[in-house]
Amino acid sequence: MTAADPGLPLPGGVGAQASGRANQAVQGQGVQNNLFAQLLQSGEAHGPAQVQAPPGTNNLPRPASEVFVGRDDALQVLGARLGEPGAEVVVTQTVYGLGGVGKSELALQHAHAHLDHYCLVWWITSDGPERINAALAALAVRLHAPLGAAGVVQEEAAQWALAWLQAHTGWLLVLDNVEDPAHIRGLLGQLHTGHIVITTRRRVRWPGQVTQLPLDLLTEDAAVELITRVTGRGGQADQEAAREIARELGFLPLALEQAAAYIDHVRISPARYLSKLQARPAHMYAASAEGGDAERTIARLWDLHFEVLQQRHPHALTLLRILAHYAPDNIPRVLVTDYGESPDDGEGAVPDVEETLALLDSYSMINLTDRTISLHQLMQTVLLTTTGDHAARDTALSWLDRALPGQPDINIDGWPAYWTLIPHVDSIATHFRADDSQPLLLARVLGQSALFENTQGLYQQALDRDLQALAITEAALGPDHPDTARRLGNLAATYGELGRHTDALPLEERALAIVEAALGPDLPDTALRLGNLARTYSELGRYADALPLEERALAISEAALGPDHPDTGLRLGNLAATYCELGRYADALPLEERALAISEAALGPDHSVTALRLGNLAATYSRLGRYADALPLEERALAISEAALGPDHPATARRLGNLAATYGDLGRHADALPLKERALAIIEAVLGPDHPDTAVRLGNLAATYSELGRHSEALPLKERALAISEAVLGPDHPDTALRLGNLARAYSELGRYADALPLEERALAITEAVLGPDHPDTARRLGNLAATYGDLGRHADALPLEERALAISEAVLGPDHSATALRLGNLGATYNELGRHADALPLKERALRISEAALGPVHPDTALRLGNLAATYSDLGRHADALPLEERALAITEATLGPDHPDTARQLGNLAATYGELGRYTDALPLEERALRISEAVLGPDHPDTALRLGNLARTYSELGRYADALPLEERALAVIEGALGPDHPDTAVRLGNLAATYSELGRHGDALVLKERALAISEAALGPDHPATARRLRNLAVTYSELGRHADALSLAERALGIAEAALGGDHPDVHSSRGLVRRLEHTE
Repeated sequence: MTAADPGLPLPGGVGAQASGRANQAVQGQGVQNNLFAQLLQSGEAHGPAQVQAPPGTNNLPRPASEVFVGRDDALQVLGARLGEPGAEVVVTQTVYGLGGVGKSELALQHAHAHLDHYCLVWWITSDGPERINAALAALAVRLHAPLGAAGVVQEEAAQWALAWLQAHTGWLLVLDNVEDPAHIRGLLGQLHTGHIVITTRRRVRWPGQVTQLPLDLLTEDAAVELITRVTGRGGQADQEAAREIARELGFLPLALEQAAAYIDHVRISPARYLSKLQARPAHMYAASAEGGDAERTIARLWDLHFEVLQQRHPHALTLLRILAHYAPDNIPRVLVTDYGESPDDGEGAVPDVEETLALLDSYSMINLTDRTISLHQLMQTVLLTTTGDHAARDTALSWLDRALPGQPDINIDGWPAYWTLIPHVDSIATHFRADDSQPLLLARVLGQSALFENTQGLYQQALDRDLQALAITEAALGPDHPDTARRLGNLAATYGELGRHTDALPLEERALAIVEAALGPDLPDTALRLGNLARTYSELGRYADALPLEERALAISEAALGPDHPDTGLRLGNLAATYCELGRYADALPLEERALAISEAALGPDHSVTALRLGNLAATYSRLGRYADALPLEERALAISEAALGPDHPATARRLGNLAATYGDLGRHADALPLKERALAIIEAVLGPDHPDTAVRLGNLAATYSELGRHSEALPLKERALAISEAVLGPDHPDTALRLGNLARAYSELGRYADALPLEERALAITEAVLGPDHPDTARRLGNLAATYGDLGRHADALPLEERALAISEAVLGPDHSATALRLGNLGATYNELGRHADALPLKERALRISEAALGPVHPDTALRLGNLAATYSDLGRHADALPLEERALAITEATLGPDHPDTARQLGNLAATYGELGRYTDALPLEERALRISEAVLGPDHPDTALRLGNLARTYSELGRYADALPLEERALAVIEGALGPDHPDTAVRLGNLAATYSELGRHGDALVLKERALAISEAALGPDHPATARRLRNLAVTYSELGRHADALSLAERALGIAEAALGGDHPDVHSSRGLVRRLEHTE
């Protein structure tokens, strides 16, 4: 294939368009009057157009690799772009990418595959002008031997080769590893036929019409296939190890080929190679198999690249070494551009950072976007393992420290920056060495990062950073330095977030001792340490130990900073919180009021801290039952937070939740619902769907759904909250125990007591293990488990749990704490369930006295205690004694919660029941009617509480002989319960029984029978065949059988009911007496 011979000399000389040493490969003086001209004239040599290339002429450097994977698409694209040989135009294709990515191999594969299609394939290593010139000269000698025999100089031979390429078509020229476009500009400018493939690391503009083909890393599967095929090891374990090797080597073909050849040569398993690679990376990067090319190891390849950078662009290599200390992917470009050119210390400056980044990108050393910088992880490792460049590490750390935003616990605007920078903190921390020159700077970066991660619920990650920061600080400053105390405190706080308060305690104690010794006992830092230690004591339930520490911290703050300093306000608030834990709400109130006044005066009425103080004061009002006083404080706190921090800040979500809780206390659950929904939306958006705070918001929203009777909607929220807690905090965290308890309560509300039981048991086990057997939270778990036993009719099993819970409360919180009153009431209720009303009475009387003393005579809890005591009086037949208690309970509830509160409806119902026991049904009737109106208005017509009110009103109508009026109420009550709780809930069985009783009163025993049989079936399925409630269903059904004349069937059921009652409740329980009486009556009837 020959084009027209341009003749000699070549017009303008070869490479006449270029100038300078860079173009010597295609320059020269022409061919006139030189040795070549003499040879031509003598006939010993021929012109380029007259010389044909022998078939198969090539100088390919090596055979194509037999293992060529993951590049089929790229090879096809390259072939398609080049097209068929022989065209009268030149086609130039550049293949570019990272060193070792397989550019040369791709070109080699194409060349070998098409040897038969080209008249000539010539490979030129093009990393400099001299080598290009020499390769062209070698081409001339290869094509026309007389040129070599006659000793034609290199420049003239190169001109002859260029002229040959101009005169012929159907050839392939591979310019391998081009470093600088200028080196081949003249060559490309004078070639107008044939195919040219350029391989290069440079991603730059090339002269002429050059198309570019980027070559990326192998896919994971292709990388594994490469290792497997070279080594011949395809077992599952070998493939898994090969996959890990591929990941370690970043899917770089040359490194993978090197690793596979080493495995094959040394006869070791991929797993063994992996362990050697992880233990000695630098050694393995340089290791080649016997007979392999030592110059083609990844270490040597990149060493050569680094040498080129050092010679030509030293600042670029400096920047590359700095970048190597960050994570390899997604380095923020602003981290380099903002701090690279003029660091504060004047060291590590990189002139023209933007241009230097572009240069590194053009060499494929980095991938550069408008926002990020990335470099190959293997290049990073080579850079880190082949140099001990302290300056680069220090510079990288300094830039990172300056880029981290301050106050990550409250500055949510800085959170995106932390998410971006955290991987780079990890990288620098991983490569920390004891001899680093800036250990304290690293400790500060770690501490800031841990603080951020704590806000994000990443407590385990924060713990690792706090541990490293403490170790660095102790090593640098000693164990008794105040900064060491600060690190101890941070670590203790993270342990606290993880629920590991026993681990936090010695750290807080040590931090306090250090600060007192180093700074003195009366400085604000000592007050801070005292407060933190007190908080840990409180988390451990040791409130009495916390109290003197909080009191001392307040005294120090007042003396050192003054009575009106914001820190004094903080100390007042903390002391008030401890008083509240001890049940001393009245003592807490003036402290909270004073703390609020300080904040308003010192920080202003619209400061976010003022919002916090308002919320704390509102909480104390709520503990005192002053919900109406709490409400405007919570509303103002929310308004401040929205204005100061924004409507979507986590603190605003907390304010929304607190306001919603106050609405709940006031019985305004419908008003609370949208607030809690909004709070959840904020937290999910800002902190994420899996943050512990999201679990809290889910639980709170679920609680409101439950208050509204929407138990089926509450259940999935509580299940999700538990899943988050288990995943983020762990299966043994106290918060996980709380979530378990909440989910158990949801199951109980749905009548799924058997499902609730293992959750309560697990919650108790976690709390006992983590917080101890005598913690107040353990008492709560015992009480909840006892309640579930009670729901299951296992009152005898509940009794020792309630007794133990009371003992804990009395020992830890004191005999006069309001929580102790709660425990007394619960234990009394269990005695009632067991028919031991005389034993219950003194407990409930004592509970009332405690509540009146601790909370006051008009507190809602006091009303509750009055009602519980009245119920026991009624159980003892002392209805006249119960009446004034119920009347007083109603008066308190109306006064504190209002006339339309659901609790007011409950108190009305209780008082009406007592009137009924006294035979005063006409007095009871208006109370029940009013209770129903409240429930329908506040909770809605389909709430379970509304069903209860309907049933109670129906009962009163029945007592008055108004069965026809009672019937539609009972029917509606049944429909409400079935709709709200389902057809198989134990409460549905109760409603069926009550409706059946009304049918019986109307003489409709056949209709009653159907309902009572269904009620029994529900009770047996939901509660079990041996539950006391099942015994009551049996007894009621026996009565109906008797009324229908089926005395034998009735007696059988009554005897079974008696057996269940005796086994579950004991021989002296009122239910046992009722069953015995029924059996005797039926025996007599039969």
